Amino acid sequence: MLDEVDEDWLARRYYGGDLPPEAERCLHLAAASYADSGAALAHLARAAEVAPGHRLVDLGHYKFHFYKANLDRALVYGERMIGHAMAALGVNHTDWRTISPATADFRGLEPAPRLFLFALVAIGYLLLRTGRLDAGREALGKVSELDPDDRFGAARLIAIADQHEREEVGA
Repeated sequence: MLDEVDEDWLARRYYGGDLPPEAERCLHLAAASYADSGAALAHLARAAEVAPGHRLVDLGHYKFHFYKANLDRALVYGERMIGHAMAALGVNHTDWRTISPATADFRGLEPAPRLFLFALVAIGYLLLRTGRLDAGREALGKVSELDPDDRFGAARLIAIADQHEREEVGA
């Protein structure tokens, strides 16, 4: 695949300009190397060296592990994304349970509240998928509290978890 990737594609900048060019290039290389997990992970590791703790590098790791079904590893990076989202909201801690509708406009289109909701849905989903149903429901319940119109689909995920649990009990 890398033989088919041109230099212009690798050199493109579309992450908002705050990610160092070398780290962004490594993220592009990781995406192009997705089928070769070892190579993709090496590119992700290099991105993390160049831009340690950067939200976009953590997002790259999250997406790689999520799509490779490494759910426990994806959860680690999902939790880091919660930290990035809370920092963007101006919150000085990482306990998402303390977030309330008064923290931000979660019904609007501003990036920080949306990032928080997306990250918390991801965490809730991963917790459900890894068998931590109560913790997953708690995370998704917080999303439901902040997103009463259910634009982020938390209610549907909770309903699926409830149905699965009913089927397990009835089996």
